[in-house]
Amino acid sequence: MSKRFRQHPAWVPYFWAAPFLIVFAVFLAYPMLLSVKMAFHQNAGPRVAEFVGTKNFSWMVQDPLFWTAVRNTAVFAAASVFIQLPASLGLALLLNSPKLKARGFWRAIFFAPVLVGLPFVAILAGLVFEKNTGLLNVALHTLTSLEYQLPSFLGGQTLSVPFTFDIEFPWLQNYVMWTLIIAAFWMYVGFNMVYFLAALQNVDKSQLEAAEIDGANAWHRFVNVTLPAIRPIASFVLLLSLIGSFQLFELPYLLLNETAGPNNQGLTLVMYLYQQGFDRGDLGYASAVGWVLAIALFAFAVAQQFYGRLRGSDV
Repeated sequence: MSKRFRQHPAWVPYFWAAPFLIVFAVFLAYPMLLSVKMAFHQNAGPRVAEFVGTKNFSWMVQDPLFWTAVRNTAVFAAASVFIQLPASLGLALLLNSPKLKARGFWRAIFFAPVLVGLPFVAILAGLVFEKNTGLLNVALHTLTSLEYQLPSFLGGQTLSVPFTFDIEFPWLQNYVMWTLIIAAFWMYVGFNMVYFLAALQNVDKSQLEAAEIDGANAWHRFVNVTLPAIRPIASFVLLLSLIGSFQLFELPYLLLNETAGPNNQGLTLVMYLYQQGFDRGDLGYASAVGWVLAIALFAFAVAQQFYGRLRGSDV
């Protein structure tokens, strides 16, 4: 340490914090302040901006495409909360059971999709849900086209499925949101499972044993002992899933070939922001959308913290 710092020790913390403060100011604070300024301007090019006050926010409220993006994002978030999280918790309970053999192997299998990344998931989902050549359509078409021979003791008759699945069934054209939900489910159910598994490891075993001695069945032990113990982690996973759902971009963008799909079925809020900012070139309007999204996420976080403190499960 130099003589100057030995003479003025109060400067030492600022010296060590300086690299972080410089990076924070250049790459986070300055862009945030600039985006606040841009949200009140309308851009007609990278260097031409006209002050429009709050008109960007007024236009946003009147834009039906914005509400389509809000509805799609809300549907995806609801699926994350009501389908993905219960499945993750159920999987964690199953893989936490001491009766299950090779638990480490199964945990690795279910966590493996997290390692591949969203671009790979989008490519894989395209290969599965594409019509004609998609794995799902080919498998369903083949299974419904086969004839099944009954054993001789059952009459030996030849049976066939009374219908044939259409190999041109358009999942990516008519059921965009469901394909996104299924693809995200495959990737994130293992990710959330890890959090629940960590929480289950800390459940007091003596309380479970005492409840079992008192005659509580498995459901009552789960509701009255396990669930209260893992509530802080469950609240954290819920908030994480909501934030991730509202930031959904790469999966629909890559799966739908850089479009929002037919009738904007795959348009999310971040895709809408991207289209307005980079396709239309109106960075001011895109900044306004970004701040509305940030405020919504902040409101979710505050509401979750407030509810958690009311229930005594602050994360």
